[in-house]
Amino acid sequence: MTKIHPTAVVEDGAQIASTAEIGPLCWISSRAKIGENVRLLGRVTIMGDTTIGEGTIVFPGAVLGAGPQDHGNEFQEQARLIIGKNNIIRENVTMHAGTPKEHFTTTVGDGGMFMINSHVAHDCVVGNNVIMTNNAVIAGHVRLGDGVILGGNSAVHQFCRIGRKAMIGGMSGVARDVIPFGMVTGDRGKLRGLNVVGLKRSGMDEHTVKSITRAFMFIFKGKEGTFEERVEQAKEKFKDNDMVMEQVKFIEEALEGRRKILTAE
Repeated sequence: MTKIHPTAVVEDGAQIASTAEIGPLCWISSRAKIGENVRLLGRVTIMGDTTIGEGTIVFPGAVLGAGPQDHGNEFQEQARLIIGKNNIIRENVTMHAGTPKEHFTTTVGDGGMFMINSHVAHDCVVGNNVIMTNNAVIAGHVRLGDGVILGGNSAVHQFCRIGRKAMIGGMSGVARDVIPFGMVTGDRGKLRGLNVVGLKRSGMDEHTVKSITRAFMFIFKGKEGTFEERVEQAKEKFKDNDMVMEQVKFIEEALEGRRKILTAE
């Protein structure tokens, strides 16, 4: 039987799994869907059409599924927030529902950790195993790849893409796309190199890491030809390295979409 504290407010229509726990002073919307073994520890607010996947733990003060901070779209009946499985959502985290611009949906993957006061804005797509450290914030329509880490007090500008396993340093502002495995630091974030430590911790062998590093130096630090020409040459030069090809594809998508991509100095 679902454990619901007597001080919690659960509106009629809310779908709550039998193994979920709803702590004191929580408020659950009539359209909420709370999965198996979800724990709302207390004073958690679940608004609108919000889905929380099994095993997710939400700490006090979190507000999930509120209308977007997008003028004119603050209150849309169709807006929804979908949160995956086994996430840790700490105190005072906010995640907003989507707008008509992105099918009314904000999506958060599985296995993430969202530390105190972090914020996921409307229409974002957050991958699996993402870590957003205290006070890290992402604006509307941002895409975070799997395994991205955002340092404390960092901020990502709207519509930016942060590639898989990229690392954004604390207090960095990011206003351009960041390649997969990139390392960004600085108050106005700059691409400093690759997240080598993160790659090694993920089990990447030394040979693969060195090959990715050589490709990075060739594309971003090379002196021959233009940046676009070096990207094209890398497709042949490093064609047997899937991770380099992932970076090349990411860059090509940015160039084709006339997007700004963070480059190394």
